[in-house]
Order: sequence, then structure tokens, then C-alpha cells
Amino acid sequence: MALIPGGGRPRPVGSPLVSPPGGGSAPSSRPEGLNGAGVALRPPPPVARPDIDGRASRSIELPMDPIVPAPNGTNGSGANGAAHEANGNGANGNGAAENAEGMGEMDFHLAEMSMPIDADDNDFDDELLRLSHKIHTILVDELGGQQFKSDDRERLRPVATQVMNDVLKDEKPLVPRRKAVLLEEVLNEVLGFGPIQYLLNDNSISELMINAPDMVFIERSGRICRSRRKFIDERHVMNIIDRIVRPLGKQANARTPMVDGRLPDGSRVNIIIPPLARFGPSMSIRKFKREKLTGDDLVTFGSITEKMRMFLEACVKSRLNMIISGGTGSGKTTTLNIMSNFIPVGERVVTIEDAAELQVRLPNLVSLESRPANIEGEGEVTIRDLVKNALRMRPERIIVGECRGGETLDMLQAMNTGHDGSLSTVHANNPRDTISRLETLCMMSGMDLPVRVISKQIASAVQIIVQQARLSDGSRRVTHITEVQGMEGDTLLLQDIFVYDQKGRGPDGKVIGRHRTTGFRPKSVSAIEAMGYKLPRDLFQPD
Repeated sequence: MALIPGGGRPRPVGSPLVSPPGGGSAPSSRPEGLNGAGVALRPPPPVARPDIDGRASRSIELPMDPIVPAPNGTNGSGANGAAHEANGNGANGNGAAENAEGMGEMDFHLAEMSMPIDADDNDFDDELLRLSHKIHTILVDELGGQQFKSDDRERLRPVATQVMNDVLKDEKPLVPRRKAVLLEEVLNEVLGFGPIQYLLNDNSISELMINAPDMVFIERSGRICRSRRKFIDERHVMNIIDRIVRPLGKQANARTPMVDGRLPDGSRVNIIIPPLARFGPSMSIRKFKREKLTGDDLVTFGSITEKMRMFLEACVKSRLNMIISGGTGSGKTTTLNIMSNFIPVGERVVTIEDAAELQVRLPNLVSLESRPANIEGEGEVTIRDLVKNALRMRPERIIVGECRGGETLDMLQAMNTGHDGSLSTVHANNPRDTISRLETLCMMSGMDLPVRVISKQIASAVQIIVQQARLSDGSRRVTHITEVQGMEGDTLLLQDIFVYDQKGRGPDGKVIGRHRTTGFRPKSVSAIEAMGYKLPRDLFQPD
């Protein structure tokens, strides 16, 4: 069987829906709405597809879809061998017959394949979007270009209420609750970030993904679902994007279609617009919890154990250099924030990031942020430039939000030249891959260094690797705490101290597993104790 693009239901390859060679349509005397086998044809609903330039939406009528009846006591092979042809593999007709017999009626249940809808936001719909947009347009005209700030919400509320009541006189009556929701949406359009402001205010949501004006997805509790929220059109999305990037001194346009930024609360934003984004302007917003998380919170969440928390705190306070590694969305930045808060208050720290998202709460802190080139291609300041400059700022520790290029070599040099206790993150799948990743990033610095020399730098600079992972149920765990124990020949020696063993998944889909201690006493314990921190004797006893 062949799948109709976008249709989701199998169609025989030899179906008369396919035009004969030479183009045109073959004449047929069969009744309208039936195919050659006398099977009823069901027209699928129009499917919205964006135009090539991503700026308009149209409906595309798909070919009529045959409703394949269940076989009635047959093995799926007709007198004319139609089942073999329908399988799309005439050379393997027996396999097609067996499949047809085992499957019965072949039907793809779209409900099972579709993305779940957010069940916590039932108030928003297309009608509410239409009304809020209409009221907002009239309200802007009434205000006459006055400028308002986000904290002017109560001052603007009476004016917005009056305009809303005037507009609703010509609309169907709304219940009080729905009117209250509509008013908040109007205020969000004027003072906030439009339809997504409600999602930004929801602390249970960790990520927002806007793929197109009518395609908004969220991540809640590690699970991705589709939101009912949407925008009017692409211009509506671009207005919100401009509202985000303008305070940062940036622009999103045809000359700079990719922009990194942040929201006022520190949430990280990545923006990409047409012509690079085919379906329309796209945004990815990584939110961060407003409350300050601690190591005890990680224990409560099950990300680490109490033994792991005690060891990590001792490592940070003892000024061991540490790398936090993991995949995208695994929680590296959250862990880095928590570990940075183990740093003693009296130390001077310099943080370096692409987009400022670290929440280091220390009095003697300098936060640096890289800068892309301007429209003329000038003025770029890279992470590597900032790392070099940070060495002249008398830092006791340097925290690099993420090493992803040649700055890795400069970071290792800093760790080896008196800036003990420095921290950074790297994208890698396991501790051994972290070492390979660091070696590769050092080679991107442009320095023609042998791999062995780079490996010796890593062995000397890095003492602890903390590996993060996002599991299949959306939970985040520290899966390894590994010590770098030096080199043996050309190989870096790694020793796991704590690991997470995944056993399987429960009936509710939750991952079943536990953290355990491997039983090896790390070499770094002597350095920890030399700094005056005493660890319990049973901390490294195997579980």
C-alpha cells in the first residue's frame, strides 16, 4: 500500500486515481465516487498548507481517498491479484496477503497520532482571539499613541473596559467569566506579549515553541503538547517579536533573520523569520523558574540524592573545576545555576554567556554577554573575546554559560592558570563523549595542537564531570558524576562516582530507576579535605 502525502490512509498504487502515461484522464464508465474495485471514495477535508514563501495559507484539495473495506473471509488476494498491487510490492504478494489478513481493516486513527492539546487552558478560542484583536485595534486608536509600561495595567483597565463594552454591543452576549478573560487578553495585547503572555505567566510551563501563527506548542512537566493559543497572522507574530527584541537594541528583519534575545524575566528567546522559516516567524522561548532553586530542590525532584548534593557542594566550595554536560533541554543551565550558588559569598565571579540566563546571586559579580555583528558585519564580540578579557578582570572564578567553539581552549587555560573552581557546560551524551567534545572544540580554536597535548590540558584542568539527561518521561536526572583521574598513555582515565540506573518504565509511563554509589573513593577527596571540608565516611559506600 502507498500512503497519500498528508492524507494518512493507504491507497493502491494501481488505483485509477493515478493519471495514465502521457497525461490526461482515462475515460471511465464507472459510477461517480467509485473506484475500479467498486470501493467508495471519501473526499478528505482540505489541508492547510503554507505557500512557498510562508506568508499566506491556502487549502489544498487532496485526491479522493478510497475507503478500504475489511476482507470478508478472504486472504486479501482478489481474482485479478489486486491485493499484490495494492501492497506496492508485486514481487512479495504472499507477504501482502498475510499482512492484509492479520490487520483486517486498514485504517490510521488520526486521534492516536495527533499531538495532545493543552487541557489547562480552556478559555481561549478563535472567537476570543477575534474579539481581542478587534478591541485592541480600536483601543490603540483611542489612546492616540500614548506609551504605557507593563506596570500601568490598572491605569489602563478602565479605558480598555469601556472600549470592550462598546464593541460587545454589536456582538453576541458573553458571560461574565468570558468577559473577564477577554479583558485580560486585550491588556496583554497592549502591555504584554499578546496571546502568549498567559503562557509566560504560567509557572508550570518550561518552554514555548511558536512554529507558525496557528501552531503554538508548550512543554509542561517535561511533556510537549499543543496550545490552544494562536496569533491572527504573521504580522501579529512580527509585532510581538519586535516588542521582544527592540529593548535589546536588536532587529529581526530580512537582513538579520536570526536573533537571540531574552525576556525581561530572563527567559531565553531564539527567533528565526522568513525567508529562513518557511511556515512563518518562529520563536523558541526557554523559561526559567522565578523562585531560587537550591540543591535541596534537586533532591526533592529526584534529580540527585542527598549524597550527591553533599559531594557537589563540597566540590564547588573546594574550588574544583567542573563541566556540566548533557543534551538539549536536559537541565544543564538549571544545575549550573544551583551549583553557582554554592560559591562562597566573598569571591569575585565573572559570568560569560551568549544570552544572559544565569542567575548567580553573588554581590561581587560581573555578567558579560556576547554580541553578534551588526548589519554591516562589524562589531561582533564573541565568547572567546570575553573569556580573554575576563582574565584581566581579576576573577577568582569564571563561569561560561556554554562552551561551543574555540573559547573552550581559553577556558581550559584559565582553569590551569589560577582560576580554580570555574564552571561551564557542554553538549554531550555521556562523560566519555564530553572529553571527545572538549577535544574537538579546542581544535576549533585555530591552534594547530596535537590531540595528546589537548588531552593533557583537559586532564589537568577538569576534575569533575556532571552528566545530565532528559529521560523518556520528561524527567531530568543527573545520570553520572564522574572524576577525571589523569592520563594513562594517550587515554584519559574516567571513574564514575555516582550513576543512575534505569530499570524500565511503569504502567503510567514513568521511568523506573535509582541512583547508586559505585563504591570508588575519588582522588579529589584529599583536595576537598585540604580545604577544610569533611565528608561523611560512608558517603562513597556502595548501595
